[in-house]
Amino acid sequence: MYDPILDALAFVDAYLWGPWTMGFLAGVAVFFTVRSGFFQVTGARYILSKTVEITLGVYYRERGPGGRFSGGPQATIRRGLGWTPLALLFSLGMLVNAVFSASMLQSHTVGRALLAGYGVNPYLVTTAMAVVTAVVVLGGVRRIGRVSEWLMPLMTLAYCAGALAVIVANAGALPGVFSAIFAHAFTPVAGAGGVAGVAVAEALKQGMARGMLSNEAGLGTAPMVHATAQVEHPFQQGVWGAFEVFFDTLVICSLSALAILSTGALDGGATGIELVLEAFSRVFSPPVASLIVSGAILTFCLSTQIGFFVYFETSFVSLVGQRAFRALRWLYFLPGIALAGVADVDRLWVVANISVAVTAIPNLVAMLALGEVFRKLMRDELSGERAYATARVEETGPVLRGWGAVR
Repeated sequence: MYDPILDALAFVDAYLWGPWTMGFLAGVAVFFTVRSGFFQVTGARYILSKTVEITLGVYYRERGPGGRFSGGPQATIRRGLGWTPLALLFSLGMLVNAVFSASMLQSHTVGRALLAGYGVNPYLVTTAMAVVTAVVVLGGVRRIGRVSEWLMPLMTLAYCAGALAVIVANAGALPGVFSAIFAHAFTPVAGAGGVAGVAVAEALKQGMARGMLSNEAGLGTAPMVHATAQVEHPFQQGVWGAFEVFFDTLVICSLSALAILSTGALDGGATGIELVLEAFSRVFSPPVASLIVSGAILTFCLSTQIGFFVYFETSFVSLVGQRAFRALRWLYFLPGIALAGVADVDRLWVVANISVAVTAIPNLVAMLALGEVFRKLMRDELSGERAYATARVEETGPVLRGWGAVR
């Protein structure tokens, strides 16, 4: 569906910034209201799952008319397992995920941040984001790649510098913060839990949901982008996925978490993006804090909203075809505008969690069934044999099948 015009590193650059704002700003902030350090503890699990799904996505990708590549869990499930109903279920779940988790929550996050920092009407903000997103995505993957490459790095450095400044200013609190992270990795502190079993279940649920939204590992979105990259071997591209998770979860999420915890901002009762703003305001003046946080939110959320249109289109076309997609693609931009005034962010996160589950479950089932295929691809690259190099696979087609595959 998309031209193979970007190399592996360019796809990492275009994709890496996508999930950040909703996951590591709003998501981390909401998550830490239950006092859990689950992000750092489960980072290794996310690294493995993302490596697997991207490797499989590149191996099972398809070349369409005009030499264009397309791929993702839909193609992986269909070509590797022959389970067409599961592939259709994933596509349906991805439509829900793209519309609600990306289009709705990204613009909502920006709207709430600018309302809190500058008193801007959230409906104006979400409408402007929808217009900008439409202008970019309708220009195709070339324009999406160009926008991502220049939009994100500068704002990323500014946010990281601001978070480090907050952490350094509260360096004396760090020993207690690290102790609390590991002590409460699975158990919220008193007042957030209740019965021990319920507390552990809540920590697991919140940690998996926020972590998956943060780095999208196991969600099935990354293979749709990475499958179109020019790369010599599927496992090579999968390793870039591991780097994305490391940088996102173990570096960026940790900076946000440490900034929140070291300042004691949790005691103020704020949730969502207001919690991040509260943490920065305890070190910087309110105008400077608003500028850093709001600027980061705007650029990261806009990048996510733009990037998720790729997943929306891939899933929509796989279900109903290109003609129907062209007529109905405007549905992607409407939920964020319609729900901009909703103040209860927790209710919106419920919708996001449901959409993540509907998307992730078919993808995770496929990854388990294709686990042996991934191991063969990994050994093939590490041994130097390269029997499954992308050039050879394009000539012969994928010959490896997963457990329980239907011919």
